[in-house]
Amino acid sequence: MSTGIGARVKRKEDKRFITGQGRYTDDVRVDNQAYAAFVRSSHAHAKVVSIDKSEAEAAEGVIAVLDGHQLTGDGIGNLICGWAVSSKDGSPMNMGPWSALATDRVRYVGDAVAVVIAETKQQARDAAELVAVEYEELPVVASSTAALEDGAVQVHDNAPGNIVFDWEIGDEAATDAALAGAAHITEMHVVNNRLSPNPMEPRSAVAIYDSAEDHYTLYTTSQNPHVARLVLSAFYNVAPEHKLRVIAPDVGGGFGAKIYIYPEEITCLWASMKTGRSVKWTADRSEAFVTDAHGRDHVTHARMGFDANGKIVGFKVDTHANLGAYMSLFSSATPTYLYATLLSGQYDIQNIYGNVKGIYTNTVPVDAYRGAGRPEATFLVERTMETAAREMGMDPAELRRRNFIGSFPHQTPVIMTYDAGDFAGNLDMGQAAADVAGFPARKAEAASRGKLRGLGYSCYIEACGIAPSAAVGSLGAGVGLWESAEVRVNPVGTIEILTGSHSHGQGHETTFAQIVGERFGLPIENVSIVHGDTDKVQFGMGTYGSRSGAVGMSAIVKAMDKVEAKVKKIAAHVLEASEDDIVIEGGAVKVAGTDKQMLWHEVGLAAYTAHNLPAGMEPGLKETAFYDPVNFTFPAGCYIAEVEVDPETGVTKVIQFTAADDFGTVINPMIVEGQVHGGAAQGIGQAMLEGVVYDEDGQLLTGSYMDYCMPRADDVPFYRIEHNKTICPGNPLGMKGCGEAGAIGTPPAIINAITDAIGNNDLQMPATPLKVWTALQAAQKPMAAE
Repeated sequence: MSTGIGARVKRKEDKRFITGQGRYTDDVRVDNQAYAAFVRSSHAHAKVVSIDKSEAEAAEGVIAVLDGHQLTGDGIGNLICGWAVSSKDGSPMNMGPWSALATDRVRYVGDAVAVVIAETKQQARDAAELVAVEYEELPVVASSTAALEDGAVQVHDNAPGNIVFDWEIGDEAATDAALAGAAHITEMHVVNNRLSPNPMEPRSAVAIYDSAEDHYTLYTTSQNPHVARLVLSAFYNVAPEHKLRVIAPDVGGGFGAKIYIYPEEITCLWASMKTGRSVKWTADRSEAFVTDAHGRDHVTHARMGFDANGKIVGFKVDTHANLGAYMSLFSSATPTYLYATLLSGQYDIQNIYGNVKGIYTNTVPVDAYRGAGRPEATFLVERTMETAAREMGMDPAELRRRNFIGSFPHQTPVIMTYDAGDFAGNLDMGQAAADVAGFPARKAEAASRGKLRGLGYSCYIEACGIAPSAAVGSLGAGVGLWESAEVRVNPVGTIEILTGSHSHGQGHETTFAQIVGERFGLPIENVSIVHGDTDKVQFGMGTYGSRSGAVGMSAIVKAMDKVEAKVKKIAAHVLEASEDDIVIEGGAVKVAGTDKQMLWHEVGLAAYTAHNLPAGMEPGLKETAFYDPVNFTFPAGCYIAEVEVDPETGVTKVIQFTAADDFGTVINPMIVEGQVHGGAAQGIGQAMLEGVVYDEDGQLLTGSYMDYCMPRADDVPFYRIEHNKTICPGNPLGMKGCGEAGAIGTPPAIINAITDAIGNNDLQMPATPLKVWTALQAAQKPMAAE
């Protein structure tokens, strides 16, 4: 059975996960361990008048009660945003100060003002309730709309009008002119609902300070431990980089929420130094709702113009992006360079203009969540396209076909250069798999049962493998977005791959081993993957933006190229042949056309015994490579949802869901399909169930699973997954990325299907039964009047 590229290999790592032997941060037990509990503001906006710690300090098991003045007094720096975005007038963004423990002012419910360190978790939590904080309440702005009102209180003194940035992209004058001459204009008001990420594993940290070595170790739930170490040392002044080790063991889901450095990790490291104890903290679910970075939360007004033949002539977008109370690590990039640069979608649009205002509110900070800007762009574009087709009396698939980009490379007016794709082919494949031709009959059958059936399309495109470094640097990114790898061939021929990527559910231990096994003709059991430890892997940028394949694997390929070159030199020398005649296959290194060969392990042994190497060759067999992409990659696809609505209750069921994706080269179809399944489940969650809600006082109304509705097994259908393939020319494997596609393409397909079923296009996410029933009643009122 093949285990190489394209094989459906079962995941190597699943043995420990399904037998309960995974090792997560909360599983870490260290000597001298104490526990942290945070004292958090119950007010959305207030001055901190005083903190009385005396009763808590006297409580049983309490080691210390520490506050923000102590933390800043020790030189611990404010949290940063790592992507500098300028306003359209050239002014820098207004970044308000964010201390890991608030000192004089709290700005959202959950903002931490103190931390209790105690012998047990329960003692720490009990003592935290004894800390008496006196607040002076201030006015609150809990939405982007409220924050922009005249006279609204300022969340940060240095951000007039609560504006973080007022940013633009594209040519406004040309777009206005194109819209002025349009034969038809579709106008949309779209709300992209705020989400809470809810990974299976809550965030956790174990901080260890070794006073003898003046050295820190942090175990943490991180998608990018090297970036965590860099930020903790260079910006937060916790410890010099060479005195800080960051380890991210098994991580149970990230979805973007575990990219960032949060106040808790900073505080635990500092508290470990202050107390001389190892300090552990693990969030519970209630804490996660008010501390983990939220996602989405856009309010957009858009106008798309068409000529008489249904061709798009212009697209103008005005978006208000709620960024919460503080700027998180990548928050400025999400509604700008990760959102507005995809406003062209799959369509040949010559004139696009986008204006994005980043806005402070008294809510949990908002940052990248699975897809990060791409779902917001796709939802806007695909809802607008579906709406335009209905308004013009056209088949929605036909309108899309008329506007698809047909040749590549294609330069959009909003920065991106699409390198390869087959958008019409994706649509054809999706329609065939979904049996669109048979939909009218299924709709009629549903009607006979008193149900309403609808069909909705979504043709998404995303930009993955966020890169190249020079490009993102010119756009304000504070880091390069390359990746590193080291390939170590051991003396017995087994191979270790050290990668700067990190796995939190994507199956890297399997897929990375597959490309190595295929290259050198080895069983994947002979390949191990090492990641997540800054003392083992030299440096890396981590996992997000579907970059682990296109960028991380490409670094491995470059390192394998170097290993292969050395292996051929050794074999040619030992076998007395030309390097050009050496081939690697079936676990052996052979002289082509002869029976002369060395087994793979014999080459490894030869490299390390070094008794018979070519003159001047260094012993050993390990190579390192860094890979910096030449472009983003552009996965694309067509999603088709078929839903059934009960008109009496508004309850909607997803009857059929079809995904036709172009991910370029697929290493392991089973794992890729699992990624699409998971992403689509999150997309269904956003479309129909999930939504973070605050009241006007900034109190979170959806702070538990009693109020925040996550998708369950009976909310998702069996999926039909198809693969179209155009090879990405920008990396050696031809990969595009698959991790975010389901979350990007699914919401508009679902909402388009529901609005098709009920005959009312005025429906915002999440499409709960109440919202659907209300929209259905509104659609029927004119009929009743007649």
